[in-house]
Amino acid sequence: MITLKINYKTFLVSMLTVTLFSCSDPWSDRESNGDENLNSTLTEAITNTSQTSKFGELLTKTGYDKILSASKTYTVFAPSNEAIAQLDAAILNNPEALSAFVANHVTLTSYSSVRSEETVQIKMLSDKYLTFKGNNLISDATIVSADHYAKNGVFHIINHILIPQKNIWEYIKSQTGSSSMSNYLVSLNELNIYDSDIIAKENAVPGAFADSLSNSFLKNVYNVNNEKNSYTLFLIEDEGYDAEVEKLRPYLNKPTVDLTTTYSRYFTVRDMVFPKAYKLNELPNELITRFGAKVTIDKTQIIGEPIVLSNGIVYRMKKMEVPLKDRLVTTFVQGEKNLGFFPSDLRGKMMYRDLQVPNSPPGVIFNDIYVKNTKVSNAYLRYLATDIYSIKYRVYWRAINNAATVFQQRVGVFNNNIIEYLPYTPVAVNFYEEVYIGDFDIKQSGDLITYLSANPTTADGTNSLTLDYLKFVPDVK
Repeated sequence: MITLKINYKTFLVSMLTVTLFSCSDPWSDRESNGDENLNSTLTEAITNTSQTSKFGELLTKTGYDKILSASKTYTVFAPSNEAIAQLDAAILNNPEALSAFVANHVTLTSYSSVRSEETVQIKMLSDKYLTFKGNNLISDATIVSADHYAKNGVFHIINHILIPQKNIWEYIKSQTGSSSMSNYLVSLNELNIYDSDIIAKENAVPGAFADSLSNSFLKNVYNVNNEKNSYTLFLIEDEGYDAEVEKLRPYLNKPTVDLTTTYSRYFTVRDMVFPKAYKLNELPNELITRFGAKVTIDKTQIIGEPIVLSNGIVYRMKKMEVPLKDRLVTTFVQGEKNLGFFPSDLRGKMMYRDLQVPNSPPGVIFNDIYVKNTKVSNAYLRYLATDIYSIKYRVYWRAINNAATVFQQRVGVFNNNIIEYLPYTPVAVNFYEEVYIGDFDIKQSGDLITYLSANPTTADGTNSLTLDYLKFVPDVK
C-alpha cells in the first residue's frame, strides 16, 4: 500500500507538470519558438514578411510604424498582399480613411491564437470592437497563418481586409437627408427632453463621442454611439413614422404645438431601439422596451436586408404600428422614494420598512414608508410621477397599516397649475392588497408632482401615513 501511494503521488506530480507546460502562455514562450522576427519591431517584421509587405507599407504611410515601434505590446491582424489588393482606391487616396483602416487591424496587448476564451471582443486602435472567435476568426476574416512574434507583439496573417464599419449612430447621421426619424434623432443634439439634458450639453467635452454625453436620445434611451455594446434599431420610413407621432400627439399635450411635436417624436423613437443585435432569424415577434412598452415586430414591413453595423443592426421599416394600450404604460411611484415632506420635523417620524406579505414565499419582501401619528393637520409626503401622459388615469395604492386603528389619507397631484385631490380613503388594518382610490384626468403631460396627505385630525392613531406604491394606469379606450 505504501508503494502504491508513493507511485500515485509521483504520477500526480508528472501529470501536473505536463498540464502546466501544455497550458503555458505562448507570449511567454516566444523566445524559444525560433521566430526570426524576435529582434524586429512589428512594423519591420510585417514589412519583411513576403505575404504582408503591402500592409507594412501602409503602416509606414499612415505613421503607425512609429506606434508599432513603441515599447508597448500590440497585436496586428495583417491582411495578406492579395487581400490588400482588394482595398478600394477611395480609402487608399484618403489619408483619414486610410489611417482608420490601418487602425482597425491593430489592438493594444497580445492576443495569441491559443486562447482559453471561445469568443472575445477586442478593442482596435480605431475604437471599433472586433470579435475574435475560436482560434482562427477575427470578424469575418480567417487567420491563415498565426502567431508570428516580434519583440513588441504578435501578428497574424488574415485573408480579408477589416474595413471599419459605421456604428448605428454614425449610420443615423448619414441618413439625415432622407429620413425624418434620423433628422429628429440628430436634432436632439440641441433639443432637451429633460432638465438634466441641459446640464449635460453644457458640460459635454467636444470630440468624436460628444454626442454620447449630450444627445437626449443617446443619454436617456440607449447610447448607440457606444462601440462596445450591441443594439437593434428600427428606422421607420417617413409615412409610418409620422403616423406613429400623430397617434401619440393627444397624449403628450404641452404648452405649445412645437413642444407637443418634440415630445410626440421622442416617445415614438425611444421605443424603437433594443439592447441586443438581433439577426433576422433571431428577431422575435415581440419586444419589450426599457420603458415597458410592448412592440410587435411585423417582419413583412422590413425593407431590404438588415443593415449590419459595428455595434448592431438597423432594420429599415415601412411602418411600426404600436397600439396605444401597449405604448401608454402604467407608472409606479414607490412609497420609500419620497422626494420631500412637510413639516420639516416629520423626518424623525418616518420609517422605511422591509416587510413580508403574509403567506408569500420566504424572502419575498417589499419596501414601504410609514409615518406614525404626524400630529399636525397638513402633513404630507411629496413624490414625482415621471413621464405621465395627458390622459385619464385610474389610481391605485398598496398601503399597509399594521397598527391597531384605521386611519385615512389621500392623494393629490399638481395638474395644469392647480392641486387636485382624491377623497380621503381609509387604510384598513393588516390589508395587503391593492386598492383603487380614484381617477385623475391629466391635462398636460410630463412629470407629475404627487402628494400623499394625512388626515387633518391630530388625534392619536388617526393621521398616520403609509405607502408601498401608487400605481397610475392610463385609461386607454
